[in-house]
Amino acid sequence: MSNMQSIMDEGAEVLFQNYRSLPLVITRGEGCRVWDDAEKSYLDFVSGIAVVNLGHAHPAVLRAIREQAGRLMHISNLYVIAEQVKLARWLVDHSFADRAFFCNSGTEAMEGAIKLVRRHAWAAGHKESPGVILVAGNSFHGRTMGALSATMQPQYHTGFEPLLPGFKAVPFNDAAALRASADEQICAVVLEPVQGEGGIVPATREYLETARALCTERGVPLVFDEIQTGMGRTGKLFAYEQFGVEPDVMVLAKALGNGFPVGALLAREEIAKCFTPGTHGATFGGNPLACAAALATCETLADGVIAHGARMGALLRGKLEDLAGRFPFIKEVRGMGLHLAAQTDVDCKPIILDCIERGLLVNAIQGKILRFVPPLVVTEDEIDEAMGILEGALEAQGDRS
Repeated sequence: MSNMQSIMDEGAEVLFQNYRSLPLVITRGEGCRVWDDAEKSYLDFVSGIAVVNLGHAHPAVLRAIREQAGRLMHISNLYVIAEQVKLARWLVDHSFADRAFFCNSGTEAMEGAIKLVRRHAWAAGHKESPGVILVAGNSFHGRTMGALSATMQPQYHTGFEPLLPGFKAVPFNDAAALRASADEQICAVVLEPVQGEGGIVPATREYLETARALCTERGVPLVFDEIQTGMGRTGKLFAYEQFGVEPDVMVLAKALGNGFPVGALLAREEIAKCFTPGTHGATFGGNPLACAAALATCETLADGVIAHGARMGALLRGKLEDLAGRFPFIKEVRGMGLHLAAQTDVDCKPIILDCIERGLLVNAIQGKILRFVPPLVVTEDEIDEAMGILEGALEAQGDRS
């Protein structure tokens, strides 16, 4: 028997009311399924918002956490942390980067990146004014003040002004506008290879190539926010590999620990060297437990999971496109790998609630965009089951319309 209502009532009394939580209490998960407090099961095509890429309760990650928790969970960066070194080595060996810094979340990683590029400008002699960071329109980089200032969606800004100065928005996927904005005042360009909270909108190759060329010409860092796209979500370990364009700095989080909180800031040596002792830090950043979970996640993803996810992404996209052909209110299916969205012209909340009732978790971006980000271990049968549920919910929406 569910005690959801009593939990929700108590939450309304003691929690900040800054989330629009759906009426569902999830108590456990395994693979691509979760169960509520009444033991009803659901296919999870939200994955904690693209976090549990290996699925819930993956044995390799659980084993790493249990073993590490029995040895050492925290010691601080006053001392060398072996697990941190191992994780940094793996990420450096599998990316463009030379060095890694660890923190606890995506927004922390972005804060670190903002500080790093400004410190880089300072070290280059721009002592009075470090310059302007170019960011894309409709971007989302986090909710702390630096990351929020880099986020170009006004609805997140209301009530928090004044934001930090030194950011300038340029239209996403407009290479000409980007080039026109890249004057001698810029100190970095920060972009998402695929805009996540902007609606799962991939960048064009031309746009990213233009950004790379401009940053090289100006001698400033190109920063990629791969918090949502990293760790195999788009069909490659990192989304930048899909475009053949390497950044100088990259931020990761979400799927890096498969649900255990951990973020990372990666950079080339010439940029990373700008952080010297005392310039940046995090008490819990790179703790042994987080790094053990992340290393197990990385090693498991690389063992065929990403390739499987790419195949399942092609399958899921095809099925979504078939549904779009049947339901006129679906205007577009877009994305890469298992990072997919269906743009609609209707309020998606009734669809989401109907899916929950039928046993499928999906969510919406900006009200009218359905997002599909199942674990990379999802199977063909699970995709078929999910699309059957979605079809029923879409039919009900058509009846409402």
